[in-house]
Amino acid sequence: MPDLSIPVIAGLTCVAFLGGFISSIAGAGGMLVLPCLLWAGVPPVQALATNKCQSVFGTLSSAFNFFRQGHLDLAPLRGTLAWAFTGAILGTLLVQQLDKALLERLLPAILIVLAGYFALSPRISDADTPPRLGGRWFAPLVGGGLGVYGGFFGPGMGSFAAAAFAGLRGFNMRRATASTKPVVLVTNATSMVLFIFGGHVIWGLVAVMAIAQIVGARLGSSLVIRRGAALVKPVIVLVTVAIAVRLMLR
Repeated sequence: MPDLSIPVIAGLTCVAFLGGFISSIAGAGGMLVLPCLLWAGVPPVQALATNKCQSVFGTLSSAFNFFRQGHLDLAPLRGTLAWAFTGAILGTLLVQQLDKALLERLLPAILIVLAGYFALSPRISDADTPPRLGGRWFAPLVGGGLGVYGGFFGPGMGSFAAAAFAGLRGFNMRRATASTKPVVLVTNATSMVLFIFGGHVIWGLVAVMAIAQIVGARLGSSLVIRRGAALVKPVIVLVTVAIAVRLMLR
């Protein structure tokens, strides 16, 4: 573990809490946590591994809370999760072979379009709408695509997933947000295992950050359950635009 002072570890723990809170609503907490790990002096590979590992606990916390409150049904998601797992393996292998520069240039524009969709689409609401894509096609196209993207790059994955569940499957925003959690969990856990086998995870830092992630994700998911689209829509729009701006300024 890098020689980090107690104030720095405490600061990273607070950031992990915010990351878990944001991720449970908009799915982009890693964009906050990862730069802070790098700023604290954690080497890049270890920062990626530690961020992935601690974020899994936050996603698991919010997924369990949605499930316990009756907003998450895992049975219809089994095919999507299987394809996400396969895609995550492929994406993790691809990231080691391909240049991400093209995706980094294209992603800001894609994210801004996504933010506009969330802000203006009538399908982003507290009511279910008729599905535009059946589960048989949704699982490989969306589940597999999200898995590849999450393993290869990842920013805004939760927002993409929520838009897909709402726009293509017709889920209301509580159900769409809840359904993103197991997909993100499977994708990130797959990458996490590869990092663990590589010996890159800083477990001492993960231990404290994971606790903060769990608490933040629990609070954020509870707010989603209470507020629904009134909370999720503006948060996802703001977070998605913020990610786009950050990528453009890199």
